[in-house]
Amino acid sequence: MSRRARPGRRHPRTAVVIGGGFSGLATAALLAQDGLEVTVLEARDALGGRAGEWRHRGFRFETGPSWYLMPEVFDRFFARFGTSAAAELDLLRLDPAYRVFFEGDDTAFDLPADDALQALQARESSPGPLEAYLDSAAETYRLATERLLYSTFSSPRDFLDPTLLRRLPRLLRLLGEPLEGFIARHAQDEKVRKILGYPAVFLGTSPSAAPSLYHLMSHLDITQSVLYPKGGFSAVVDAVARVAQGQGVRLRTGCRVRHITASAGRATGVHVTSADGGREFLPADVVVSSADMHVTETQLLQPEHRSRSARAWRRRDPGPGAVLALLGVEGELPELAHHSLLFTEDWQRGFDEIAGRRPAGGPPRSLYVCRPSATDDVAPAGHENLFVLIPTPADVSLGAGGVDGSGDSGVERIVDESIEQIAAWTGVEDLASRIVVRRSIGPADFARDFGAWRGGALGPAHTLRQSAFLRGPVRSPKLGGLYYAGATTMPGIGVPMCLISAELVRTAMRADVGGVRSTDGSDGTSGAVAHA
Repeated sequence: MSRRARPGRRHPRTAVVIGGGFSGLATAALLAQDGLEVTVLEARDALGGRAGEWRHRGFRFETGPSWYLMPEVFDRFFARFGTSAAAELDLLRLDPAYRVFFEGDDTAFDLPADDALQALQARESSPGPLEAYLDSAAETYRLATERLLYSTFSSPRDFLDPTLLRRLPRLLRLLGEPLEGFIARHAQDEKVRKILGYPAVFLGTSPSAAPSLYHLMSHLDITQSVLYPKGGFSAVVDAVARVAQGQGVRLRTGCRVRHITASAGRATGVHVTSADGGREFLPADVVVSSADMHVTETQLLQPEHRSRSARAWRRRDPGPGAVLALLGVEGELPELAHHSLLFTEDWQRGFDEIAGRRPAGGPPRSLYVCRPSATDDVAPAGHENLFVLIPTPADVSLGAGGVDGSGDSGVERIVDESIEQIAAWTGVEDLASRIVVRRSIGPADFARDFGAWRGGALGPAHTLRQSAFLRGPVRSPKLGGLYYAGATTMPGIGVPMCLISAELVRTAMRADVGGVRSTDGSDGTSGAVAHA
């Protein structure tokens, strides 16, 4: 039996979702499941947001996420709609999970899909602390997924959960100690420390700046292993879009939202410009913006409806920028695994440069190289497909990329240097001469194409002041009926976090209209909007 909405609250019937990336599509699906008529508006010609693709001369390059982690989050989302990740995706287990090249070491390290802990312990003189580290990572991951990540922290009750209260002293210690120091107490080998610390990059920060709470990330790649969805993350985008369409969501591409309208303190709809230049107004009871929050606040809202001042934005950490290189290579590259990491000896220098604590320097740099052609059909016969990510400061002045070396000089120089570094470190000395397709992407591209604040590649860094409920609101504190989803708000960066953010929107919306029961059978008091 549904409960009556609280006085002054109303059940929305229509919703507009701004942005057709993972968070936008997932939010739309969940709201439609709760009985709303939902329209997704995507400014670009294709869905997926950062999870895009580029096809050229028989190659298919992914231009966004490439690590399939936190499989439970995907399973939970699909289960909401009576299906599963296994049914929607062809998931392959990578072995090795990834390969690591260390500066000055001719021998690469492979993290095996099985017995990964033992492979790391073999490098340690005293393996016991490392096992304790991963046990702690597993426990913290369970606590995060069961108690922390799916909470909006909008009520005092969220902070009074008995499970959280029992673990509060330990949580405070993990929040107060940098990840780097926590790792140092559990691992002696410098290379093992880097393997444990590199997931901080997924959080848009460094091991010295991330709270040690995030050591839970090591549970994902070391304990759970690493999966790959056949077809890449484009296949995951298609799967989430199918779910949304199955709930009756209307998906519109080539539609750029110009303004969010409001009346009497509530969002009332959006003004849209279509690809052909036509303009229209779409009324809505609810607006969800999955666009970069800086774009939403500074471009889509009137000043009186903004939550942060210009000074507040200046104090925020945008996380890293990146230069991407999409390379089609003639011949095979067995020297590289599906995922390969190149770690410099003085890797803190790279983190300091990205954070602006020291001037940006030259090579060598810590790099990530994805070779999806090791696992998938993404290149012509006899060729390989490489995606190279080179972290940089979030700085649009570095410029934009281009095809065949036509990008801005700073971007192309970084790509040239990285190709040379990969060749030298992996033993593929003729790599540069074998490249037949090349495209670069720079921070200015992220700003132009995705509205990324300061050209950041991932989203605001997960520092202590930008984590959990300190990261950003799910609902606007200034405008009723306006909600936020995506990497720039809770819970944070990454595809799994974007799927969770969709659930947080539904939770907040259900609370705002009163406890109700949704069509998926879940109790509305724990989250969503139901039939009017």
